[in-house]
Amino acid sequence: MNGETPISIRNLSVYYGRRAALKNISLDIPARKITAIIGPSGCGKTTLLKSLNRLLDTVDGVRVEGEVLVDGEDIYGPRIEVTRIRKKMGLLSQKPQVLPMSIYDNVAYGPRIHGLRARAELDRTVEHYLKVAGLWEEVRGRLQHPASELSVGQQQRLCLARGLAVEPEIILGDEPTSALDPQSSQNVERRLMELKKDYTVVAVTHILRQARRIADYIVFLYLGELVEHGPAAEVFADPRDPRTRAYLTGEIS
Repeated sequence: MNGETPISIRNLSVYYGRRAALKNISLDIPARKITAIIGPSGCGKTTLLKSLNRLLDTVDGVRVEGEVLVDGEDIYGPRIEVTRIRKKMGLLSQKPQVLPMSIYDNVAYGPRIHGLRARAELDRTVEHYLKVAGLWEEVRGRLQHPASELSVGQQQRLCLARGLAVEPEIILGDEPTSALDPQSSQNVERRLMELKKDYTVVAVTHILRQARRIADYIVFLYLGELVEHGPAAEVFADPRDPRTRAYLTGEIS
């Protein structure tokens, strides 16, 4: 990982057709912290997150300008191998998307693709990442059961284990608790706060209380513009821009 700024964004603009979803964003994401991207609906939060691992490539009519540097390498450069870039990043979506296979095979899926075949080593890998995701004790006796049998909250933690099993450097979360009940949300939040010791975490959230609980760094977007960013304690206590203050106090939503 590249020092204290694993991700550097330079003059990033994203267009859906003629509409600018992001406008000239420049930003450094701090290492081994939780960065929360906040802002009203439709302000570009998810677009910014998806720009970090080139998931925008899957959307028709999108044009990206500027640079996104991951470990100093522009991921939009002409000779970039997208699969290698995405391997550096685990992704938690709004709704957990388990694979149609067993709990065990969900976690083993990525390591197998990358060449891990020995059963004993796969067993250790599956157990390790289920423990990291806080799920092992709940599923250890039914690893061969379909992942679809798990509760939604358990499925989200299984997706976290699956993402970590390919040994990424960065964890991206697109409102990762929005489909969960309060208890499951707390479980995921707790895991993310523990994981920041070893990973850089970037998460979109529409819940300000959640951002206050878990974020070390805040990125505030409004109408596609980067309005303010900085340490969470500073942004929440003394926002510099009146638009940030209005959003934090509920005047704009």
